[in-house]
Amino acid sequence: MKHDTTARADWTEVSRVLVVVPTYNEIDNLRPVVGRVRVSVPSADVLVVDDGSPDGTGDEADRMAAQDPQVHVMHRTAKAGLGAAYLAGFAWAFDHGYDAVVEMDADGSHQPEQLPDLLRALTVPGADLVLGSRWVPGGSVVNWPWHRRLLSRGGSIYSRVALGLRVRDITGGFRVYRAGVLKELVLDGVESQGYCFQIDLVRRAVAHGRRVVEVPITFVEREAGESKMSQAIVKEAMLRVTLWGLARVFGRRAKGSRVTAASRSAV
Repeated sequence: MKHDTTARADWTEVSRVLVVVPTYNEIDNLRPVVGRVRVSVPSADVLVVDDGSPDGTGDEADRMAAQDPQVHVMHRTAKAGLGAAYLAGFAWAFDHGYDAVVEMDADGSHQPEQLPDLLRALTVPGADLVLGSRWVPGGSVVNWPWHRRLLSRGGSIYSRVALGLRVRDITGGFRVYRAGVLKELVLDGVESQGYCFQIDLVRRAVAHGRRVVEVPITFVEREAGESKMSQAIVKEAMLRVTLWGLARVFGRRAKGSRVTAASRSAV
């Protein structure tokens, strides 16, 4: 994958930007994160997608929206997973005519001050999806224990090999899509969640011939609240990636067999 080595274009060329922020029990983190987004990219709108947080995150989002017309809130009734929350936010973005859609966590691990770098990369001709990458030169992770680092890097490496992709940080959740491209990617439905949801969309982008650009970011471990990572999310990702990888290998072999058979019949 290509990294951001182009001239420093003006990120304000991306006219209508929506930052989608899924939340579940993030009351301590939400206001600071959204405030930093609004300072870093003043023209961007923010959509908080809350999955019925029992800690009052949804109510806090409503208070923020009442104070700032560029903050919007979507209330969902139950915790249905990261993928479902993002898909709901994406649909809202499509309905409201945004040009670019941002994925960003609510826990402060994705630094809003780096969002202009991602938007700037989207102005490069042909760029369709920009990934904030921890694992390209210049990228880094702060305050992660060794086992989290191993899990993330190992998951990215396994997915890259299984799926035949060159993306270095395929599981990362800080990213920007051109809205038209994103709509194409989710048109036939996405069932995966968590890590797997992020992998799935990159996989689809490459399969559709879309250009993926990686920009180095510094990922900072959350200081408040609890991580939503679980064994179930990791197991789902491993299973789906393995199945996709097998389908890729056997599909390629089947295609080769058909071509060989056709060649023989033509002789």
